[in-house]
Amino acid sequence: MQRIWRMATWAAFAVLTCVFIIDTGWLPVPGASNTVFVLIFTAFSLLHGAQMLGGRRLALFFALSVAISFFFEEVGVRTGLIFGPYHYSDMLGPKLSNVPLLIPLGWFMMIYPSWVVGRALLGGLDLRRPAGAVAVALAGAAAMTGWDMVMDPPMIAGGAWIWETGGPYFGVPLHNYFGWMLNLTVIYLAFGAVSRAMAKDSGYRFGGIFAALPVVAYLLFTLEWLGPRREAPMILIACFTMLAPGLLALARLVLPKASESA
Repeated sequence: MQRIWRMATWAAFAVLTCVFIIDTGWLPVPGASNTVFVLIFTAFSLLHGAQMLGGRRLALFFALSVAISFFFEEVGVRTGLIFGPYHYSDMLGPKLSNVPLLIPLGWFMMIYPSWVVGRALLGGLDLRRPAGAVAVALAGAAAMTGWDMVMDPPMIAGGAWIWETGGPYFGVPLHNYFGWMLNLTVIYLAFGAVSRAMAKDSGYRFGGIFAALPVVAYLLFTLEWLGPRREAPMILIACFTMLAPGLLALARLVLPKASESA
């Protein structure tokens, strides 16, 4: 059964890779819709997370991510206090109150890979200590906020959501990115606290190509933003906010440690 689930994870990753390559614009074929893309990426994150964290811990991570992100989004839309004043159009499908149902899934699809990036970058820290847990939470939050810095401008240009007062960053208020850091840090800290209460270890078995697949998926987003349809400023931003930390995290996962190669 373990082998079947691992094969399913590789299959989901292969489909996700094809979608990324198509969406870069290098191939003259239509890209995937937002709904299809989010569902494929979420399926990959769920499948991989179940293999690396175990079913119970992954279900907890997913539930916390969806519940907390929906809460922050709903409060954010209603008040403008968390991300700045904004609202969603009807482009992303049906809504629960003010938030499209697709949005909490969209949060989780990248919450998991970004958490793996953050853990890989700071893999030597003791997550049982508060300082270590906070550092990894902030690193994961920064990794995912870096994705939002390249994702948000084209999405608002396409009309997926509207910033009511605009902002200095391609029409996005800087307030938004502080809101992302807050939301994600709360999710990661909540998961870390409950996860530690469930078992003695943190649950993620690092090492090898399979363990690094979420980081590769994270890097594929950078590939998407290096396509021929992207403008030079966004390409440069993607290189600094996603490519650099993603490559470093990948190297930490797949390259042998000094003690292993001695």
